[in-house]
Amino acid sequence: MIDALISGKLHAHPEQRTSKTGKTYATAKMTAAGGDGQSLFVNCIAFDEASVEALLALVAGDSLAVAGSITPKVWTDREGQHRPALDMVVARVLTAYHVTHKRRAMQQSAAPQARQQSMDDGEPLDF
Repeated sequence: MIDALISGKLHAHPEQRTSKTGKTYATAKMTAAGGDGQSLFVNCIAFDEASVEALLALVAGDSLAVAGSITPKVWTDREGQHRPALDMVVARVLTAYHVTHKRRAMQQSAAPQARQQSMDDGEPLDF
């Protein structure tokens, strides 16, 4: 298997499933831009609780990035053309929500420090 970070859009709503042992997992299909300008399907499966929750919070069309191990595959479309695809076991999910949430947290933690370091009271200088 190959470790990868892939960004794209969800092709369909993720689905929650339960294994024979009763453990919850999620499956999703996303599209990513291929090097030749065509879309590449990425079949995702997540077992980690955080990754499962992150996938299930999304809907078709949402942008995301997934990290995990991939296996290259080939499938045949309706016209008989062979198309590349990837199967991924997802270890981490990153969405626009996660980026915004992290950025906001970083700005809030940096704001008190910036106020302490700033000596500018906003008043004009007397020369």
